Amino acid sequence: MTCADGRFGGEGFDVVGFNVNGIRAARRRGFDAWLAARRPDVLAIQELRCGADDVGEFPGYHAAYDVGAIPGRNGVAVLTRTAPHAVRSWADAPPKARGLGVFAHEGRYLEVDLADRPLTVGCLYLPKGGLPADLQRPGSMREKPDGGAKYARKMGFLAAFRRELDRNRRAALAAGREFLLVGDLNVAHLEHDVTNWRPARKMEGFLPEEREWFSSVTGPRRFVDVVRRLHGDRPGPLTWWSWAGESFAKDVGWRIDHQLATPGLARRAVSVTVDKEPSADQRLSDHAPLIVRYAD
Repeated sequence: MTCADGRFGGEGFDVVGFNVNGIRAARRRGFDAWLAARRPDVLAIQELRCGADDVGEFPGYHAAYDVGAIPGRNGVAVLTRTAPHAVRSWADAPPKARGLGVFAHEGRYLEVDLADRPLTVGCLYLPKGGLPADLQRPGSMREKPDGGAKYARKMGFLAAFRRELDRNRRAALAAGREFLLVGDLNVAHLEHDVTNWRPARKMEGFLPEEREWFSSVTGPRRFVDVVRRLHGDRPGPLTWWSWAGESFAKDVGWRIDHQLATPGLARRAVSVTVDKEPSADQRLSDHAPLIVRYAD
């Protein structure tokens, strides 16, 4: 239930994760009007896909961002109403986990310590990846077969980031802070997270080993998938739909955008909303904003 101005009623704060698929394109489609109406307390953005000079202003917010060094690719940002206590990006401080250094220049991860709450928010845009060589079939793929190179790269990222994430979680807790990972993880975990889950088992993003990785970073003492906990054991809520065909209109999509919280924060998650637009021609991105309200 939302108020007329787009904010949830009651006490608490809203955290939004949103892959904008290009901030300039999203703005042409109405991003700024959406932000002014929704007014979240924290907004974690993925896929800025622009240079630093083109990120622009976000009235009413302090913006921390890392656009990366690959023109027109990746890029993450965290918007907060109060200037953050601290900001850490891989561009300024390369990740410690072995295997992540090669990704440090790509604009994939940003971390902020909020100044008004004991909370660290990590914003992640995880590599999309690809199929292993044995699942690649020439003529049936949108992209040219690569012998499993993109798959291997993603799996390497997953293995290394699991170590990095655990280190960052422990550091936050040692400092008296909860930790929240927000972002497009390009992994759907459960059958409820994909409309047509049976064929998806041989698609990147829903491969058994990717789903096992998701299971390995979640658990009652590590991270809680707060969206699944709130939504329950039922299909959805979906956050991504292909631009092609009738996927959006027929609600055929995936849940690959997530909020993973340390247990103390997860217990304070009270509601989840996906801002899916009323019609395909009103879409801001191929993803929809994922909003979770946490009690103070």
